[in-house]
Amino acid sequence: MRAGGGASPRPRPAPLPAATSATATLLVPAASVAMPPPRLAHLLLLPLRAAALHPLAPSPRRPLPRPLHPPLLLLLPRAMAGAAHAGVAAASAEYEEVLGCLGSLITQKVRADTGNRGNQWELMAKYVQILELEEPIAHLKVVHVAGTKGKGSTCTFAESILRSCGFRTGLFTSPHLMDVRERFRLDGLDISEDKFIRYFWWCWNKLKEKTGDDVPMPAYFRFLALLAFKIFSDEKQVDVAVLEVGLGGKYDATNVVRAPVVCGISSLGYDHMEILGNTLGEIAGEKAGILKKGVPAYTVPQPEEAMSVLMRRASELGVSLQVVQPLDPQKLEDQPLGLHGEHQYMNAGLAVALANTWLEKQGHLDRIHVKHSDTLPHQFIKGLSSAHLQGRAQIVPDLQLNSENGKDGNSSLVFYLDGAHSPESMETCARWFVHVTNNDRIQLGSLKQPHADRNSRKILLFNCMTVRDPQRLLPRLLDTCAQNGIHFEQALFVPNQSQYNKLGSLASPPSEREEIDLSWQLSLQRVWESLPHNNEGPNGANSSRASSVFESLPLAIQWLRETAQQNKTTQFQVLVTGSLHLVGDVLRLLKK
Repeated sequence: MRAGGGASPRPRPAPLPAATSATATLLVPAASVAMPPPRLAHLLLLPLRAAALHPLAPSPRRPLPRPLHPPLLLLLPRAMAGAAHAGVAAASAEYEEVLGCLGSLITQKVRADTGNRGNQWELMAKYVQILELEEPIAHLKVVHVAGTKGKGSTCTFAESILRSCGFRTGLFTSPHLMDVRERFRLDGLDISEDKFIRYFWWCWNKLKEKTGDDVPMPAYFRFLALLAFKIFSDEKQVDVAVLEVGLGGKYDATNVVRAPVVCGISSLGYDHMEILGNTLGEIAGEKAGILKKGVPAYTVPQPEEAMSVLMRRASELGVSLQVVQPLDPQKLEDQPLGLHGEHQYMNAGLAVALANTWLEKQGHLDRIHVKHSDTLPHQFIKGLSSAHLQGRAQIVPDLQLNSENGKDGNSSLVFYLDGAHSPESMETCARWFVHVTNNDRIQLGSLKQPHADRNSRKILLFNCMTVRDPQRLLPRLLDTCAQNGIHFEQALFVPNQSQYNKLGSLASPPSEREEIDLSWQLSLQRVWESLPHNNEGPNGANSSRASSVFESLPLAIQWLRETAQQNKTTQFQVLVTGSLHLVGDVLRLLKK
């Protein structure tokens, strides 16, 4: 579920260009090929033209298999779809009831619609009063972080550092990938199901009792933020609460904190423009809303338009806003960051400043010890190297395929997961993908990844929310990869599996087939097909044009597994990006 409380349908961009590639394939109705979107059902793979029927361009060395036989694609078995939700232990009936109640708070109105009173900022004070949280929130020792890119990573680093310094931590982040409890971490671990249920009902019952027509129940994200405040204040041993802003800053639910210990603003860019504004200055103004008089604040290098707004707001509050540079890797004593990607040194640098200031303001600098003046305290190094956040620059081999093949090391199918969903983060994601797939050997647990020249194929698995503009996302991804010699031989477009259950419930989808609207995925495909693909791939063919729309994520994963199974000498490197929800769905399928 997206931060800010809505899975609302959005107006889509202007009409997109039509697909023209002869090698592209898409899913169209079996009963009537001429039937247009948006409502499509009973789907199978057919070529756009009379091209050979295959989603991947053939290699002169080894032709790739045809896609699944059409009769198999006509099915969306309950067992297959249900398996997507079997990645964690079976939830109790009460937990399913809790998730159902949470789902009822998801507004179907556009978040920017001021008529949606459940999302009106002034109501947050009333909710806090109902839950008697004014004093508990005032006593929390908060690290508060806003930003467009990297705020979740910054929070994760800061929490890990402070935990390594011996403090009990609470961490609130969004969105979750597989289970809503991921948003609430105590001492680095997701809150237990029992605790979550207990705190949920306490908040739910009090709000239900005191809300009505004038003061409606809070929308989804605001309820979760209130729940976080209740959890962190009631868990008496929580020394520090690290809070990631959900959306914007000024009117975000987390901004009921009036006196955080320290604030941070990570990299700013264009995102949530339908709510935050169309310019970097407007967006920066919203993010700067978390700054408080007398509270030290840090940011990273920003575009001039954004930086001037941040500095002006800080000056108005009498706050010295300090600009932090990326962390020097030499300060880590040869230890790697726990979160991968060159961009994480920027987030790590901000986290170090936030953690250090929190320690100073709380009188705990005596807890840290520095071996050498040119390195970080060992607790900081431990925290930075052990930080973990799923779905950001994460590499996951397909262990099921390994098991079937009897392999212990190299996987012939590897997923590269990054929830990038803005133009800037898409470019960062592409640079990371280029770097990790071009390295001679990467050690990740038991995964030893061979050199990219070892007959590897690059595939893109993509979806994004309808509020995103794919004509700004896909070109940044494709161009950055192409400039570094990386070419996708296939692009797969799929709906998010979480459409069946938006909160991470383990319940199976309905047994009856539902019509699935693939019009957005077909639009994404048309954008991809309209992009210039002028560079030849590794097999000498301009195969990067090839693309397919799959009816469901399980079918796409099944096709990838069958393709890899039939091409055991080839390593398939699948970049999954465009949506954290898609990344979470893939993880749920892979970690059954």
